[in-house]
Amino acid sequence: MARPFEIERVRNIGIIAHIDAGKTTVTERVLYYTGITWKIGEVHEGTATMDWMEQERERGITITAAATSAEWNGHLVNIIDTPGHVDFTAEVERGLRVLDGGVVVFDAVAGVEPQSETVWRQADRYAVPRICFVNKMDRVGADFVRTRQMMIDRLDANPVAVQIPVGVEDRFRGVIDLTEMVCWTFAGEKGESAVRGEIPPDMHEEAEAAREDLIERIGNVDDQIAISYLEGHHVNGHELRAAIRRATLASQVTPVLCGSALKNKGMQPLLDAVIDYLPAPVDVPAVRGIDAGDGHEVERAARDGEPLTAMAFKIVADPYVGRLVYVRVYSGVLRSGGAIWNSGRGSRERVGRLLRMHANDREEIDALYAGGIGAAVGLKQTFTGDTLCDPGDPILLEGIAFPEPVISVALEPRSRPDQERMAGALTRLSEEDPTFHWRFDDEAGQTIISGMGELHLEVIVDRLRREHRVEANVGRPQVSYREAIRRPAAAEGRFVRQTGGRGQFGVVEVRIEPGEAGAGFVFENRVVGGAVPTEYVAAVRAGAAQALDSGPVAGYPVLDVRVALVDGASHAVDSSELAFRNAATLGVREALRRADPVLLEPLMRIEVRVPEDHFGGVIGDLNGRRGQVVSQDALGRLQVVTAAVPLAETFGYSTDLRSLTQGRATYSMEFDRYAPVPHSVSAALTERAAVGAI
Repeated sequence: MARPFEIERVRNIGIIAHIDAGKTTVTERVLYYTGITWKIGEVHEGTATMDWMEQERERGITITAAATSAEWNGHLVNIIDTPGHVDFTAEVERGLRVLDGGVVVFDAVAGVEPQSETVWRQADRYAVPRICFVNKMDRVGADFVRTRQMMIDRLDANPVAVQIPVGVEDRFRGVIDLTEMVCWTFAGEKGESAVRGEIPPDMHEEAEAAREDLIERIGNVDDQIAISYLEGHHVNGHELRAAIRRATLASQVTPVLCGSALKNKGMQPLLDAVIDYLPAPVDVPAVRGIDAGDGHEVERAARDGEPLTAMAFKIVADPYVGRLVYVRVYSGVLRSGGAIWNSGRGSRERVGRLLRMHANDREEIDALYAGGIGAAVGLKQTFTGDTLCDPGDPILLEGIAFPEPVISVALEPRSRPDQERMAGALTRLSEEDPTFHWRFDDEAGQTIISGMGELHLEVIVDRLRREHRVEANVGRPQVSYREAIRRPAAAEGRFVRQTGGRGQFGVVEVRIEPGEAGAGFVFENRVVGGAVPTEYVAAVRAGAAQALDSGPVAGYPVLDVRVALVDGASHAVDSSELAFRNAATLGVREALRRADPVLLEPLMRIEVRVPEDHFGGVIGDLNGRRGQVVSQDALGRLQVVTAAVPLAETFGYSTDLRSLTQGRATYSMEFDRYAPVPHSVSAALTERAAVGAI
């Protein structure tokens, strides 16, 4: 089977934004205008194609990233529609890891919202070129200029308007394309006819000024446009679009468009902009990895003739075809029935079938070519972040990092059949979602599930009931505290046992110190002279890691610690990996007790938008929850308050906020950071931990 589209005509994009900015609505219009669907699905009616899960349609939000493909002007556009709710940020993380470009959707009324900032930083981390679409221009309070200024102020971005709106709020009727200086309006029952026309006379001066500003901004980062501008030459539309593309691919500017997805205005020019400004797989740097044979760095260019290099970025348990593994092919060709190598797990796999996904619908294909995205059936040992490659030319790519869960609840199955099904169901759900963890607490006799928020766990429990037929009683939410150390410390760990025959002998001296925030556990071997034989160093590392699973304050995991093995002693006969592992665990636990340990709690970043007459009550309530107000801004008639509030104090906040403000305030919440717990709270938690209450 020949490649259906040349790689230069492929676009892999993600639709990302804050919750309720209109990502799924934008995607539904794209599917309709590209001919994939014959009817426009609506989120508020529960008919959106991309929101196919029952939980998504009932709640009107996107929970899981859905993939689809569409054709536009001779190009193949692979699209991933991502969730906007902070509880499902892992879906955005893994989408951005494998995509080449992004469309960031903003609400023209709300502007840049908290989760908009989060997804923008995620895109920065992966160096994803993006364009912006200012949605909901038809709503009361819509302001294109203010939203663009908020991108500068809050995101440190360099947004350049390639369109300006014609009218605003209920008078919004089209957009002016500043590259060609034409006006686009949208006719037909569903806006399917994009009509090219003259710029309205009353907007000529504004459009000319906006184009001049666009050329000047592009000229600041592109020499060709700068020369034309300075020499007074006319810059035609083709030259300007080419320069915008060069600057966008270099992440020097971000083109900004506008429209109203719900009212079917501005979508065709948005599709054109995806083709014009976002990269093809050949436009992004070659993927880099480690040669699994000799450990040196290698590059794989986006060509079919290169050795196969692909990444598994999502696992789904499909009720009809079984376990689906979503893959992005960076180089080479992944063929149905072919043998591949999972370099991270050192296992050989065989591809049963290959599918092109359209939300939860499937189309069988023979091969995925370089730059392609699809799903594979039959990969039993492959998980999120694994590298799949040619068995004869192995490579290992950097995986995907996911945040740790911050909230837990206890589950108790209601019957014996529920108990028998629960472990298997939770295992499958944790394979799909790397931010969902579960464990069985032997002391309490309960199953503990952990996730990113109350909604996350609520959806997990609902899926247990509907998809896996497991009924369970759910306990009250519990905060996932952590521990840290505040100063360096050293200790010796000895594990010496004599039982008459061969004994156990391991002695280590370890030094620990606080690590950088987010660095996690870092191990260093500083032993010289062979005091600890090389073959036991890995056991020492494993023992140190085990010690960090339970801290000295209240038994919570310890964050961001550097552990150095500085000395030790061994015995020619009695030393073993077990002895050195236990010695390291004992030594690190003692060092932790000496290192001024502290209990940490997750802080949530809450942004509240409240009318001025309820402002005082909201501030007082936040202060009563141990919150710290970070900023306060005016947004029209609303006050926007941003505060850092301990997660333990946020349970039930939505109900309390509605009561305080007569239902007039709205808020959003996302994880911010871990911070030390106040002494009074820490003492209570430590006492409860000592008696086994938490």
